[in-house]
Formats: sequence, structure tokens, C-alpha cells
Amino acid sequence: MKEINLNEIQGIKIGNAQNMNGPTGCTVVICEEGAAAGVDVRGGAPGTRETDLLNPVNLVDKIHAVMLSGGSAFGLDAASGAMQYLEERNVGFDVGVTKVPIVCSAVLFDLAIGDFKIRPDKAMGYEACINSELNECRQGNIGAGTGATVGKILGPEYAMKGGLGCYAVQVGELQVGAVIAVNCLGDVVDTSTGKIIAGVLNKEKNGFADTEKIMISKYDEKKNLFSGNTTIGVVVTNGKFTKTEMNKIASMAHNGYGRTIRPAHSMADGDTIFTMATGKTETDINVVGLLAARVVEQAVINAIKNAESILGYKAYNLIAK
Repeated sequence: MKEINLNEIQGIKIGNAQNMNGPTGCTVVICEEGAAAGVDVRGGAPGTRETDLLNPVNLVDKIHAVMLSGGSAFGLDAASGAMQYLEERNVGFDVGVTKVPIVCSAVLFDLAIGDFKIRPDKAMGYEACINSELNECRQGNIGAGTGATVGKILGPEYAMKGGLGCYAVQVGELQVGAVIAVNCLGDVVDTSTGKIIAGVLNKEKNGFADTEKIMISKYDEKKNLFSGNTTIGVVVTNGKFTKTEMNKIASMAHNGYGRTIRPAHSMADGDTIFTMATGKTETDINVVGLLAARVVEQAVINAIKNAESILGYKAYNLIAK
């Protein structure tokens, strides 16, 4: 098994757009030929679009793009930009009079950082699609990770900067990769060391206070933890699968969140993973499922390690020891 760039996966391209005055942004993964797809929403506060059609009982069996976006529910508008971009290129589900692009989307909450009136919109979504023609795999304060933060149990004063992370691997002809925007309530752990690398800071802001310990110590307080969270992402493979199988792979991919984000899937997070398969290679679902968890795990870590400090939010390189 070897590490590859996400943009090397056959049949897909990735693009980002952002506004640093927000700061906020969006990330699109496009498969113009159409990809078998699935989704698994584990968090209790999701913001999504076109997830119902990924249910295996429903008609459409392929999608053409996934849009990951900041801006909370306002950011769902970015998917309209992808629809415009794809329709202009005659890509979509043929309905006779035109082709309707199938664009799924999930959003994260970043309104509390910077100017909340700046959100990803249709124009920014379209820009991300234009940028996908360069097919650059970028990380950190980019795309949907531009305004992402982590470790918010004690409020923004003790939170840190999150970001966008990518990771992909290849085994023989099989390719599996992930792009993840990390914006969690909890802490992020580097699984190679078992240590927290980003999360809620201690009072001195030179180390970590440990979100799970704080939550456990206050078990009898029914506190509203909502302060702007959610980790969202896309797992892409060149494997050949049905929509049913892709939903199962999305479920298995969430193990990557569970390994690195503590706690994951809280009621204050809208944790969501989409899966896309370009259908180029015959392969076993169990292998792709375990690799999906691995690439998600590493993409989360990469998001943190590539983040940069902004607007008073410290990044990994200022805290890591």
C-alpha cells in the first residue's frame, strides 16, 4: 500500500473556494461520469442536502458532486453553484428537457468566527467548481475548512483552529481517499501517539484541558453545548459498488472519526460522511471499508497539522510538543 494524492483517484476532481474575510469557504468533489454514492449522518445537529435520494430504495443511482461548505444552513446554497456548473457542461440525470445534476451537500457551523454575514453562496460554489479544473489537493485553512475550529466546550476563547485535510492510498489498482473538514466540539487525537494535538486549551493556553474529562465532570449539568461544530467529509474510491454498498462503506468510514475525534457524533455535532465510487476497479467491500476508516483518520489529523492560526485561534504548530 502506498500513499497517493487524493486528486490522483481516477474519475474525480476536487476544488476549493473561500473568503478570508469570513473566514469561510466550500470544497467540491466532482465526478462528471456519475458515481455510486452513499451517506451516513451520525451527529445530532446535521445540515444536509439530497441525502434521502442516497437511500437504496430510491430511484437515482448516481451522483455528480458533493459540496462541503461552511456557513451553517446558509452554506447549502453553495450546492446550487455546482448545479449550474454541471448543467452548463451537460452533466446530470437526463429528464428530457435538460440534465439535472445530482449534488449532495453537508455544512458545518463557522458563523461564530469572523463576520457571520459572509457565507458560502451559489457564486462561491461555482468558483469552487471552476477551481476543480486545476484539481489541486490543498489542506489547512482552505475550502470548507477555512473557518473551522475545534475544542469548543469552554467557548471560543479556549478553542483552536481546525481545517481541511486530505489523504489517499493505493493498493494495486484500488484507490481510496478522503477529504475532511474538521470543525468538532471535541479534541483531535493523533492515533500514532495517542496524544491530543488540537482541542480545548487549558487556562494557561499552553496545553489541553481534555474535552471528555470536562464533560464527564459535569455529567449532571444539562448544558447546551452548541457553539458551532460538525465534521463533514467525502470518501472517494475507484472501486465498483452499488448504492447499498456505498452506504455501508460510509458507515464503516465513521470509524475514522471515532479514532481521532473525542467525543465524536455528539448531539452538538452534525458529523456526516458521503461516499463516492467511480466504478473502475472490482474490489471487496470489507477492504474498502477498512481503508475508508484509515484515510478518514489520517485526513482528520492532516487537517489539524496543516491548519494556521487566525483571528486569535491558535493552530497545532503553536501548541504541539
